[in-house]
Amino acid sequence: MSTAAHDNHGMRVKLVDPSAFTPPYDRALASALAAAGAEVELLTSEFLYGPVPAPEGYEVTECFYRRTAARGLDARGRLAVKLAEHVPDMLGLRRRLDGDVTHYQWLTVPALDHLLVPHRGPKVMTAHYVASPRPKWWELTTAQRTFGSMDAVIAHTANGARRLEELIGLPPDRIRVIPHGAFDYLTRLPEESLLPIELEGAKDPVILFFGLMRPYKGIDTLLEAFAEVEGAELWIVGNPRMDLGDLVERSRRLPGKVRWLPRFIEDSEIPAIMRAADVLALPYRDIEQSGVLYTGLAFGKAMVLSDVGGFGEVARDHDAARLVQPDDPAGLAAALSELVADPEARHGLEQKAQAAADGPYSWPDIARSTMRLYREVGA
Repeated sequence: MSTAAHDNHGMRVKLVDPSAFTPPYDRALASALAAAGAEVELLTSEFLYGPVPAPEGYEVTECFYRRTAARGLDARGRLAVKLAEHVPDMLGLRRRLDGDVTHYQWLTVPALDHLLVPHRGPKVMTAHYVASPRPKWWELTTAQRTFGSMDAVIAHTANGARRLEELIGLPPDRIRVIPHGAFDYLTRLPEESLLPIELEGAKDPVILFFGLMRPYKGIDTLLEAFAEVEGAELWIVGNPRMDLGDLVERSRRLPGKVRWLPRFIEDSEIPAIMRAADVLALPYRDIEQSGVLYTGLAFGKAMVLSDVGGFGEVARDHDAARLVQPDDPAGLAAALSELVADPEARHGLEQKAQAAADGPYSWPDIARSTMRLYREVGA
């Protein structure tokens, strides 16, 4: 056992994500903390959209929204049943928090949950998303009460830490910057699926948009930019959470080939898709951090990112991506065209992305920083 693991041995950590908003992150962090010597239990709900990473060295207790999960995703009145379960499940959390520290990843109803969070023991929360770009007064009030009820709040980037301090009013001594880790577990899955048949046979370099499809992610900007990119094809892959009709119709009129794969993508399918792509594009209008970005780092992909939220730090601090302004199709087209035409430029970004994944965005580093914070708040 390493010195660090010995120092952490026996520390009991409860990770809480009631609605299973971010299973890959929750489970990667839990595994890393367990490897660092902690006794970890993830308190969450059943994830209904597909398989999740199997627990490695930690326990999972699905103690939230059990009746809702049993009814399935398509059940009538699903939201009403979930809301009916919410308060009893949050109150039931009190008897489960027998650890040395509780680490909240998300709260399902923050405006209410800051009153329901048990006060026993040290409490840490990760600010995966601080607030919208132009928050309403009630959003700020909710964030102030939620984050203010914690002993410490983790921001993944300096930008997130600044917003917690300046926008939310959180004292600097209660904020810690601990990066989001690269999702390297996807690079060593025991079983990988073949490339989906819809994506087979690409002859030109591939530009990939991957992940949940939502309006703020700038697919419309990407299509406009792709109209000016020569010698490439575009893949738009992921679970749609918006109407795609107009976008698909627009894509059919573009000179370059656009392939759509609008469905949930299981973990086993991700490696083949990522490895087949030459450039990963994240043309978002608003974001703090994104699991897609950290999947791209794990696979050492050349990336083009909008300069929003914490994205810029990956590019500026580690030279691991090209940056463009959001809603700038001309700038996006120029960056994509450069990388499509220049394999050496892509290779340089790939090397920097892999170095970042193996260094500051590695889970062992993140676990060490997180355990150090736990010891501080528990002192």
